[in-house]
Amino acid sequence: MTMKKRVLCLYRVSTLKQVDKDRDKDDIPMQKQACQEFIAARPDWTFYKEKAEKGVSGFKVSAKDRDAIQEIQQEAIEKKFDVLLVFMFDRLGRKDDETPFIVEWFVQQGIEVWSVKEGEQRFDTDAFSAKTKLYGIIHNQKKGIEISSVQRIHQLDNSVEKR
Repeated sequence: MTMKKRVLCLYRVSTLKQVDKDRDKDDIPMQKQACQEFIAARPDWTFYKEKAEKGVSGFKVSAKDRDAIQEIQQEAIEKKFDVLLVFMFDRLGRKDDETPFIVEWFVQQGIEVWSVKEGEQRFDTDAFSAKTKLYGIIHNQKKGIEISSVQRIHQLDNSVEKR
């Protein structure tokens, strides 16, 4: 009998304004429902646990200062789950010079990192290195993102998928 992959879900909203007593306006139930449906569609997956960050900016607050990320990393070290699932990868963070490394850290621990909207995040060493450099360039541009940099990231993604 094959063991099912244990899935930990992370939901996050940046501001308390996104957390509303009216279920239709609260972003967390929408993320939760999408993740539950994503798990249900995979017979080799089983729900393990969920964490929700309400009113925590993924841009202003570093991962090292986010309790949920720290707790999830500890559970990854303890091998309590096999898959980290988010609605979109920006739920892990919005810091271009940090978030890719958070994802890579989980992958190095043997944790699959998935997004309902974007699929699984994998790292090819060369592509990851080039992508990280581009993220750094984008992060350092204080007045906006040049389209050519964004297009180059997409080209790198496509070249990795074709390998």
